[in-house]
Amino acid sequence: MDEHKFIKKFDDSGFTLIELMVVIVILGILIGIVAPRIMDRPGEAKQVKAKIQIEGLESALKLYKLDNGTYPTTEQGLQALVDAPSTGAKKWRKGGYIEKSKIPKDPWENEFIYLSPGIHGDHDMTSYGADGVPGGEGENQDINSWEIE
Repeated sequence: MDEHKFIKKFDDSGFTLIELMVVIVILGILIGIVAPRIMDRPGEAKQVKAKIQIEGLESALKLYKLDNGTYPTTEQGLQALVDAPSTGAKKWRKGGYIEKSKIPKDPWENEFIYLSPGIHGDHDMTSYGADGVPGGEGENQDINSWEIE
């Protein structure tokens, strides 16, 4: 019998401790550079989230209109996407038009402002930003559905 058949060969394809340390140091440097830039912009992140929420609500409103022929009125509000209104909803979709069956608040925990008919279109939707009042600049700037590109 050949004695060499029973000798187990070691696989040298793994990482060495030095290679792992180099990767960890590089990751640490990247985190040190990127994290402060991201952490300095929470206001911008909330504004982007508000725009995404408005776009999502806009999609739900379009589905509502396809089923019912019109957008919910100002009085019915966005709640018509979750609960069938007592009037005006001809073919309201069972289960509603929003996945979580709850109208989200904006990133600052305020209600979205909804008008239908709107001043700028069939309907208007607004988040008043961080301060929760109309107008403002920076983090307090209003996010309006008709201005989202």
